[in-house]
Amino acid sequence: MISSKTSFIALIGNPVSHSLSPIMQNAALQYLGLDLIYIAVPCKDEDLELVLNSFKKINCKGLNITIPHKEKVFKLCSEISPIANKLKAINTLKLNSEKKWSATNTDVEGFIYPLKNLNLGKKKSIVLGSGGAARSVIQGLINLNLSTISVISRNKSSLDELIKNFDNQIQIQGLLNSDNQAQILIREADLIVNTTPAGMKTTKYENNIMPYGQAFWRSLNSQTIVYDLIYNPAPTTLLKFSAKKGCMTIDGLEMLVAQGIKSLSFWTDGLEVPFNIMNDALKKYL
Repeated sequence: MISSKTSFIALIGNPVSHSLSPIMQNAALQYLGLDLIYIAVPCKDEDLELVLNSFKKINCKGLNITIPHKEKVFKLCSEISPIANKLKAINTLKLNSEKKWSATNTDVEGFIYPLKNLNLGKKKSIVLGSGGAARSVIQGLINLNLSTISVISRNKSSLDELIKNFDNQIQIQGLLNSDNQAQILIREADLIVNTTPAGMKTTKYENNIMPYGQAFWRSLNSQTIVYDLIYNPAPTTLLKFSAKKGCMTIDGLEMLVAQGIKSLSFWTDGLEVPFNIMNDALKKYL
């Protein structure tokens, strides 16, 4: 029941119409019996500061931040967790006692959730894309003790910056998607993670395309695990193609749920909700 006392949590991004976060978070809030609702709010770049300052003044208890604001929101926060600073990306905010935004990042824990029991230590991995999501993925792969990480991107400047962030922690190399060496890496990879928006179901992207085009995937072998962070549509064109090759595939749904649980815990000072509450709500909806 939404009453005159109900507070809210919001997802801020552009676009947000494809997001499944309201489905799973509202199921969790109902399960916990909290007088809170979760909504999605589209927000353009130029409106970000206005929106965040406005939400301080009303009954907003927390925010999720998504593309394209995960880096831009730094300047609007007064407290930033070590992991968010390390990743240079924020995905979760709450108001502190001084009515200022405290920030963290729950994406790393979300990303590694489906991989924890797959014995990936000392294995070879590829990360596609060099944006904010790639940073979380690389940190997760470091936490899982993979031996090598290769990052393949279209954008040389963001690729170079990303590699520089991690080059003292693990053996990591970056190359452009047009580099012929990419085919050798794909053939030998134990795990490939797509962090690009290619294949996402929004008006901005065509959801029938694959990252860097289908020809890029010609050397994929059946022993490789292919993990696409996109969760809508599920499966993506990439995961359909990979499954036909015989690969184990993982979509972004479990990551979405796991990071959502950590965000909810942050907003509610440690309350935990069972994974299946959020996961079942999404599966029922889909």
